[in-house]
Amino acid sequence: MIFRPAAFAAVCLVSSAAIAQDAADTTAQIDADNLTETVRTLASDQFEGRAPGTVGEERTIGYLIGRLQALGLEPGGEDGTWTQRVPLLHTQLGEPATLAFTHGGEAQPLDFPTDIYVSTLQPNDVARIDGAPLVFVGYGVHAPERGWDDFKDVDLTGKVAVFLVNDPDFHAAAGEPVAGKFGDRTMTYYGRWTYKFEEAARRGAVGALIVHETEGAGYGWNVIESPGGENYDVVRAPDEVTSLALQGWISGETAQALFADAGLDLAQLSEAARRADFAPVDMETTLAAQFPVEHEVVQSQNVLAKITGSARPDETVIYGAHWDAYGKGEPDTQGRIYRAGANDDALGVAGLFEIARAFEAAPQPERSIVFAFWTAEERGLLGSEYYAANPIYPIDKTVANLGLDILQTAGRAKDAILVGKGQGTLEDDMARFAAAQGRTVTEESLPERGLFYRADHFSFAKRGVPVLLMMGIAGASDLVEGGTAAGQAWVDDYTGRCYHAACDAWSEDWNLAGAVQDIALFHAIGSDLANSDRWPGWKDGSEFKAIREESAAARE
Repeated sequence: MIFRPAAFAAVCLVSSAAIAQDAADTTAQIDADNLTETVRTLASDQFEGRAPGTVGEERTIGYLIGRLQALGLEPGGEDGTWTQRVPLLHTQLGEPATLAFTHGGEAQPLDFPTDIYVSTLQPNDVARIDGAPLVFVGYGVHAPERGWDDFKDVDLTGKVAVFLVNDPDFHAAAGEPVAGKFGDRTMTYYGRWTYKFEEAARRGAVGALIVHETEGAGYGWNVIESPGGENYDVVRAPDEVTSLALQGWISGETAQALFADAGLDLAQLSEAARRADFAPVDMETTLAAQFPVEHEVVQSQNVLAKITGSARPDETVIYGAHWDAYGKGEPDTQGRIYRAGANDDALGVAGLFEIARAFEAAPQPERSIVFAFWTAEERGLLGSEYYAANPIYPIDKTVANLGLDILQTAGRAKDAILVGKGQGTLEDDMARFAAAQGRTVTEESLPERGLFYRADHFSFAKRGVPVLLMMGIAGASDLVEGGTAAGQAWVDDYTGRCYHAACDAWSEDWNLAGAVQDIALFHAIGSDLANSDRWPGWKDGSEFKAIREESAAARE
């Protein structure tokens, strides 16, 4: 049974009993055994950790296409195929020939990656910065809509921008003028390291360095240095390649010494950066760096399938999950060498299969539904980014993107976890359909970590498409058995032991009843959108509302 309101207002005419019955029917269609079988297959050694550009990718793509064909879906890729080609630039830094800060004629050698961690997204044999001046730009935020500009027209051409991590109000005390201007503890996009690197490149900098602190970043230095000088990007035209020869982080201790050697007080400057009148500071220090670079183009693929809409086929609801994981690594204590991402995100892939199966068993939807399996999410959301920059279905008429990325495996929950409170109207849909399941909605517990900006749905959000993400590690679920204490224990165990590690493997201990609830919830939300003519939107204060409004005419 599919809930089919003609418009959003019609929801009010449907009895709560009917909605609850629809939710029950939808949940019953999601099969935990099917989820288990999909995850066990994709996380098996046969797929070698599903890294882009490897044999593991070839086997994964073949498996996905075979499953989609068996479900009866249509090819949704380019030129009537099941895929979209995604060329990726892969770079790997070697040992540096030169790496030092210089102030007052005295060079201070740096250790890579202990003192400074960098990588490159330029396809050159050498990554070089020849004595470029360092400029401290505070939080590096240019947000006219919030009355904030850290740059004050400083010329960064040929220079290295030095940033603080997170937002200008992250450490603000009550009563400071900036308090609340950037969401308080909730990170905005301006706080993400990706934004800071992009802004430095827009201003012609040759390097960008972020001062690391664990609280503001949301992770320790061990996470920063773990890629070992490796990076990925989509292949870009020569005039679109970043101006940054090197981008990365400075450890907290190294930053303290760097500022002190330049006669500057990092703590005082950090406080000054929380004021709107902050102006960039020439650190009278230069950076010299030279790294050999191995680089290659890796051919990868997104996989896309669709169900064509009966009434408005040019309007599209997109479900997404990423098929890639981390490939081969060092053996863990149990001898496992593949970081195969059973939960991250083979379970999300399995969820899309189940949603597709439910739609195939129902009457044809009025709008088209696309099921997207993204590559290279773990390399920087690159598969979804490539699609959003080169869309097969018009972005202006993409109704929403609904993403599954890490679902909790600890059993039924009394609530669903919302990522990105206050961003869009889809959170209201989530509350409505969660209530139909007999559940409430709980906000993510650590919004300062910016999870809203760290999954594939964000590639759509920054182009104005309304989005919703289901991510089980965003907060402690209120489990039917054990409550929030048990939910937090699951989050702590998964993130502390198995996130991006070899132990993210299928386990007999998994209880997928909660994942079934979440998958059914997203099926219900998408079914409502696919069988109505309403357009979800962004809420006041969202940095993406104005972007969506620019294309309003296309949806009239």
